[in-house]
Amino acid sequence: MDVDLYVRESGNGVPLVLLHAFPLNSAMWFAQREGLSDGCRVITPDFRGFGGSPLGIDEPSLNAFADDIARLLDARGLEAVVLGGLSMGGYVAMAFVRRHADRLRGLILADTKASADPEAARQNRLRIADELTADPASTVLLDEVLPNLLGPTTMDKRPLIYGRVKALVQQAPAGAAAWAQRAMADRPDAIGVLASVQVPALVIAGEEDALSTADDAKAMVAALPSAELVSIRGSGHLTAVEMPDEFNRAVRSFVSAVS
Repeated sequence: MDVDLYVRESGNGVPLVLLHAFPLNSAMWFAQREGLSDGCRVITPDFRGFGGSPLGIDEPSLNAFADDIARLLDARGLEAVVLGGLSMGGYVAMAFVRRHADRLRGLILADTKASADPEAARQNRLRIADELTADPASTVLLDEVLPNLLGPTTMDKRPLIYGRVKALVQQAPAGAAAWAQRAMADRPDAIGVLASVQVPALVIAGEEDALSTADDAKAMVAALPSAELVSIRGSGHLTAVEMPDEFNRAVRSFVSAVS
């Protein structure tokens, strides 16, 4: 089933589509819409079920997310874009590569990984999904997901960032979060997909990221035919939110080189 994605957009120039993390929405890209809009057309959709986008009735699958993005490009008359994804957004970007590689001008993978979940992690995702389905008022996202999204430096020194991210987590609909967890639990290994990428790539990693490690970032760089790695000090899993100036600087440089 096709769904109409809610989109926040700003700027003019190279089309740059940014895909948000779990369990947030496109509001997380505020600093990128503000900071990159002088040289980029920054397009930030809400995934189905999140923010202003309806969930639809499809079975959970990252392919559904990826195909939604392809239809979004069609609706805007965009043949090819620089595509960036952070965390879950990175998983969707890799699914997009698998299904729509000809629509890429460049690829940005931030705070994500190409490997499939180990069985214990997969089962944990399914447990959280089941809990959210059984009790939509469950606080499992706040109790178990939120604490791992931000690095120690942010937790110690940036209380406003913590408050903003907590509010975004609280906004996540239980049904969408459960759907996304099931989709992520079933994602395949994407190292082979990255090896097939024919466009330049940028990998961004927070040095304090407890969810996507430095080894995960290096494995993606090693698999990609043409990639650079940027590590951001003082940031955990949400580099674009925790250290937006540094994130934007890396993206701006990459987009300039691609264009």
